[in-house]
Amino acid sequence: MKRVPYALAMVAILALAGPVQGQRVPSASRAIAAAVADSGRPAEDVARDAERRPAQIVAFAGVRPGDRIVELAPGGGYYTRILARSVGPHGHVYAVVSPRFAQQPGALDRLRTSFSAYPNVEFIVSDIRSLTMAQPVDLVWTTENYHDFHNVPNADIAALDRAVFGVLKPGGIFYVEDHAAPGTGVSATSTLHRIDPQAVRDEVRAAGFRLEAESQLLANPADPHSARSNDPSIRGHTDRFAMRFRKPR
Repeated sequence: MKRVPYALAMVAILALAGPVQGQRVPSASRAIAAAVADSGRPAEDVARDAERRPAQIVAFAGVRPGDRIVELAPGGGYYTRILARSVGPHGHVYAVVSPRFAQQPGALDRLRTSFSAYPNVEFIVSDIRSLTMAQPVDLVWTTENYHDFHNVPNADIAALDRAVFGVLKPGGIFYVEDHAAPGTGVSATSTLHRIDPQAVRDEVRAAGFRLEAESQLLANPADPHSARSNDPSIRGHTDRFAMRFRKPR
């Protein structure tokens, strides 16, 4: 990938940080801005930055240098790379993949190889519902996956949210971002691959969390909420919610 001069990258990131529908946008730290400007990020990831607004989202989630983060279902690693650079060499990212993924021949080896330039990223194979950590972490992160946790065989969201609560330090953060389907409860998780924001609020708070903040950074009022989240007519422009939950101290 062609290296972008740091100063120009910073200008681009600050431009993306403009106001969104009158909302006060979180200011990205230098560490986060540098993580988004990382020349090692794949071109296809960088191409998605305008829609995903990573600098502002990572700032909203409360990520800081030195944090220990658990990322649930990292997918292709779009946020894994950004989080790894944001927390820096004194931080750590534990990317949790499912046993089903790990059973695919060579899948885990390929994933680890693709992150060889990020020594503070560690891949963990675990069912999230029974996830434990040797030491509590500062933040648990999941983006555009929470709805799918409802779709796994024998889904138990209450157990999953309790497991997240259990691996966090007192005062730790659970960041959840997903495609919105207001008023549907959990009925659209497998059909539209969306979820009702209120269902997420209710489920996560039931595990003991308090909802600290919500962001409209990724909101799209023009989304009719009737198409699958990956439908070409709306893909990349779905109405998405971002919530920051806090484990009480």
